[in-house]
Amino acid sequence: MNTLLTALATAGPLAAGWSAHTLWLRRSLRSARRDPLTGLRTRDGFTRRAAVLLKDPRAVVVLADVDRFKQINDNYGHAAGDALLRATADRLADYVGRAGVAGRLGGDEFAVVVIDDHGTVSDLLAVLHGVLARPADGMDPAVHTTVSLGWVRAADHPGEDLSGLLRRADEAMYAAKQGRAGVRRAGLGRIFATWSGRRAGRRGTALAGPRDAA
Repeated sequence: MNTLLTALATAGPLAAGWSAHTLWLRRSLRSARRDPLTGLRTRDGFTRRAAVLLKDPRAVVVLADVDRFKQINDNYGHAAGDALLRATADRLADYVGRAGVAGRLGGDEFAVVVIDDHGTVSDLLAVLHGVLARPADGMDPAVHTTVSLGWVRAADHPGEDLSGLLRRADEAMYAAKQGRAGVRRAGLGRIFATWSGRRAGRRGTALAGPRDAA
C-alpha cells in the first residue's frame, strides 16, 4: 500500500506538468495559425479550414487585394498601412462570420471561403466592396482605398482543389482591378493566365508562400 501511495504521489505532479505542457502546445499551435497583425488565420490555418468548407457544393472562394497599398505606405507610413490591413481583416471576418473562414495569405492579399446558402453571394460581395472602401475608424479619412475582389463558385469546377480555385479567383480579382470593376466572378472556362497578365503558378494563389505587398 505504501508503495502504491508513493507511486500515486509521484505521478500526480508529473501528470499535472504534462497537462500544462499539452495546454501550452495547443495554445502555441493556435497562435501559430493566427496572423499577428490582423488576427486572421495564416495560410496554414486558412487552408485547413477551407478544405473542410469546400466539401459543401455551395462554397464560394473569394480573393481580396488592397488597391494602391504601396502608395498608402509610401505616402502615410507603415503604421497607416498596418491600420488599413487590420480594418480590412476585421471587415472580412465580420462578413464570413462563424460559418466561413478568412485568412491573410501575405502582404495585402486576403482569401475567404463562405457558404452561399441563398445564392446571393454576388449581391453580398458588392455590398462588401463598398464596406471595405470606407476609411478605418479613428484614422485620417484621407487614408483609404478600395479592395478588389475576385470570386469563384466551387460547384462550377468540380474536383478542383483550393489552389486551383484560388488561381481562378485571383484571375478574376486582377481583371476587376485592371478594369476598376471592384468585384468580378471567375469565368466557367479554363484559366487564361496570359489574358490577365497573371501567371497561375505565382506565389500567393498556389499556397506556396506570401508575395510582396503591391
